Amino acid sequence: MGFRLSKIYTRTGDKGETGLGDGRRVPKDHPRVEAIGEVDTLNSQLGVLLAGLSDLIGSTPSVQQVIDVLAPCQHRLFDLGGELAMPKYQALNITEIERLEAAIDAWNEEVGPLENFILPGGSALIAQAHVCRSLARSAERRCQHLNAIEPLAGVGLAYINRLSDLLFVAARIIARRQGIAEILWQAAKKPE
Repeated sequence: MGFRLSKIYTRTGDKGETGLGDGRRVPKDHPRVEAIGEVDTLNSQLGVLLAGLSDLIGSTPSVQQVIDVLAPCQHRLFDLGGELAMPKYQALNITEIERLEAAIDAWNEEVGPLENFILPGGSALIAQAHVCRSLARSAERRCQHLNAIEPLAGVGLAYINRLSDLLFVAARIIARRQGIAEILWQAAKKPE
């Protein structure tokens, strides 16, 4: 590894700008920085989900397979952040999207078709998976906004889209593996 942070603060961002990997300085609210921030937030919340799942391994061994699918996503999100910070850098490839799609297909087969809308809840881990899903959608919107201004190369947009789908199905598979019923949406009664 060539890069090490020997100094955490540099004071170069005190006036509202930050540096990108290609040497450019941009405002901290630039769409590229916003996209990087949303991906970072998602990665942090995914870490919370993985920590919670790790706590269950002794009582619910079948969550190890969920961890095995989700843990690499933290690394790929870091790769995506790198792609956003260094526009000419490409780390993600179609193989990773295919890995997510295979997990989605397998988990969907296990949980069966969705017959109603479900709400985030049932357990802290199910809710956390939904937090991650909603943050993936937010990161996707930020990346799409950036893409409209500065077209993005590579498969990052497809990756973040597929990851949000995976996290939705992960919430359902966690519920199943925990033996917790999904919370089904109940429509408001129509006014009389």
